[in-house]
Amino acid sequence: MSFDINELRGEIDKIDLELLDLIEKRMAVSRKIGVSKRERGKEVYDPGRERVKLEALKANAGFESSGYIEEIYETIFKVSKAHQEKPCFGLLGRTLAHSYSPQIHSLLTDAYSYTIIEREEDELEELFKSGVYGGFNVTIPYKRNAFAMCDVTDKAATETGSVNTVVFGKDGKTYGYNTDYYGFMYMLRAQGIDPSGKSCLVLGTGGAASAVNYGLQTMNAGSVRNCDLNTEINYTNVYDICSDAQIIVNCTPVGMYPKVDGIVIDLDRFDNLEAVCDVVYNPSRTKILQEAGKRGLKTAGGLAMLVAQAYKSSRFFVGDIEGAEKIDAKAEEIIGRVVKKLESQMRNITVIGMPGCGKSLLANMLAARTGREMIDLDQAYTKKFGETPAETITQKGEEEFRNNESEVAKEYLIRSGLIISCGGGIVTKERNDFYLKCNSNVIYLDRPLSMLAHDDRPLSASKGVETLYAQRKDRYEALADIRVELDRFEDRNDFFGAAVAKLNEGGLTV
Repeated sequence: MSFDINELRGEIDKIDLELLDLIEKRMAVSRKIGVSKRERGKEVYDPGRERVKLEALKANAGFESSGYIEEIYETIFKVSKAHQEKPCFGLLGRTLAHSYSPQIHSLLTDAYSYTIIEREEDELEELFKSGVYGGFNVTIPYKRNAFAMCDVTDKAATETGSVNTVVFGKDGKTYGYNTDYYGFMYMLRAQGIDPSGKSCLVLGTGGAASAVNYGLQTMNAGSVRNCDLNTEINYTNVYDICSDAQIIVNCTPVGMYPKVDGIVIDLDRFDNLEAVCDVVYNPSRTKILQEAGKRGLKTAGGLAMLVAQAYKSSRFFVGDIEGAEKIDAKAEEIIGRVVKKLESQMRNITVIGMPGCGKSLLANMLAARTGREMIDLDQAYTKKFGETPAETITQKGEEEFRNNESEVAKEYLIRSGLIISCGGGIVTKERNDFYLKCNSNVIYLDRPLSMLAHDDRPLSASKGVETLYAQRKDRYEALADIRVELDRFEDRNDFFGAAVAKLNEGGLTV
């Protein structure tokens, strides 16, 4: 019996991705066990439990692996123990359904573990006295509470009245810092935005806005004014009072996932506008940033701010006060690499191109390689509406299909970390542009027209692929972050290898 080596390698790749996912889950549970034991005053390491578990694993191992189980699990136990015994820090908030902070801190350092800490306000005093954590970052709504509970605060925290980083010192004192302002300043510098001498308008008056105000003042902004719903400058009179604004910073949750369609202000009413910034990081390209980009303005999104403030916090956590206070160019290179890596992981990989060009094949193979969930929007359409795109077009017309298609596109494109294959004509409606770009790296798969599949494609049959291509070509190119131009391949693995090479050339590592 002969085996297909490529199929076997594909099977191994799939198993390895499944193992990575399970190892990640196991390490996360292990960390939680360590935190729980600290909270109960118990020893982290339990050698008796380890021996019993190892014997049970050996007894249940299959014949292929039984000779290796002890060695494998001794390694797993060793690294799990080390993970549990690390100093523990975390993110404190009330409701933290999902946060990228644990991932960011793990990318910045392996000196400590990092967890999510959900507490009600009446539980804060006990948490601060528990001794379980070496410190924590603080998010909404507890930044002002944290400020009040610290013995010593830095200048930024004192002036903003807001603490987002708490460290429990060996001297018994609780130290509070504000690193958000540095994150904001890094975000501006990374995109070449200089507020020095400029008229700045900050939308919002909460904790994020106070850090942004401090950052702008530190960078010598000419003027800083705040606008909110019920303040002296509000969304009715702001166009008169602040018409000279050169830089606008959104510090409100408007436009944040899942309500991505929101935009808090009309950019066209500011004639001197040069740049727009948004502290929101999900989606990565918010509505207000995309609208600013259309107008040729400089833009900066919140992910860079999130990572940069985390870096400064991490220095405080490990006791590197000098490194926290004087972040040099080398450190900012590290921040930039983490931003790029996290952005790549957060964004969907969304494939556009002509009908029959191989979008679904490429998407499926990318999903197999990366372990991401793959969504074919045509299949999602069929599931949602109970008929295929071809059936809708034939029976109800193209316009009905396009309206339905936009509904499906929005549902999936605003999510994160997916592999998405789009219908060939998704680019024909400009209303889809925002959803395509908001949370995706858009890949244009460009193949020779002579090789495009026509089966069950009524528009290709009725209008001809040459006509469709002429209508869509410029739109594909305008929306794409990376263009993957490939000729015909006899072998699908050769096709995929060439596509991956093109993606890597374009800066997307898969």
